[in-house]
Amino acid sequence: MIQYPYINPVFIRLGPLKIRWYGLMYVLGFVAVHILVSYQTRLYSLKKLEEHFENLNFYLIVSLILGGRLGYVLFYNFSFYFAHPTEILSIWQGGMSFHGALIACFLGGWFYCWKNKLNYLESGDIYVVTAPIGLGLGRLGNFINGELYGRVSDVSWAMVFPEGGSSPRHPSQLYEFFLEGVLLFILLWVLRIFHHRHRWPHGTLCAIFLVFYGLFRVFVEFFREPDFQLGFVLGPMTMGQVLSSLMILVGAGLFVAGRFRPSRSE
Repeated sequence: MIQYPYINPVFIRLGPLKIRWYGLMYVLGFVAVHILVSYQTRLYSLKKLEEHFENLNFYLIVSLILGGRLGYVLFYNFSFYFAHPTEILSIWQGGMSFHGALIACFLGGWFYCWKNKLNYLESGDIYVVTAPIGLGLGRLGNFINGELYGRVSDVSWAMVFPEGGSSPRHPSQLYEFFLEGVLLFILLWVLRIFHHRHRWPHGTLCAIFLVFYGLFRVFVEFFREPDFQLGFVLGPMTMGQVLSSLMILVGAGLFVAGRFRPSRSE
């Protein structure tokens, strides 16, 4: 067993203002996406996307926050929030859903691209290769908070989390950090090069992201403690596995559909 390295979840206090590590991870993720998307628009001479870059970022950030919260309400704790609707706005109490944020970002991005006549799938490929950075940082924030920990285990690297009782557990947040963050980013960034060099159809990287994130998430959920208010929702499957399985299907469908579109000629 490894000792859980307790870190104060509050990064810094400025009078009555508390800046938490988890919130800081969101900011760092937004900054990283901003830098890498901007870099790609210049590298690949995407002039039109570069012109709309800041406004599209704003749409996506708002979509992410709203979608993450509403996704948690709908997917993970609907009965509670149905009975206490005013609590939906209490974001500071925690409760965000990756899948809800993803759906909202895809919808918000589609609306902005449609409204401004941008190529939606091309823009999506640019953004999606940077997404694992934010995902990885978010999982580090979960680890620092001691939340979303794993199931009870006797592996040598198990940890006793402050809110997880006295039994050692899988540090599943770190599994997600390495798989959904580090490994997925490396995979997509390398494929970004081939995508441009071989003129793969637009949307290919979005499809690969959906499939591989879904696979990684389904795998890690076998080691992660199910949400206490839900437990298992479909036989031995957690809500995260159900939603991630749908991601895999959508990603596979998008990938296959791309094979029927001609390769880009620009």
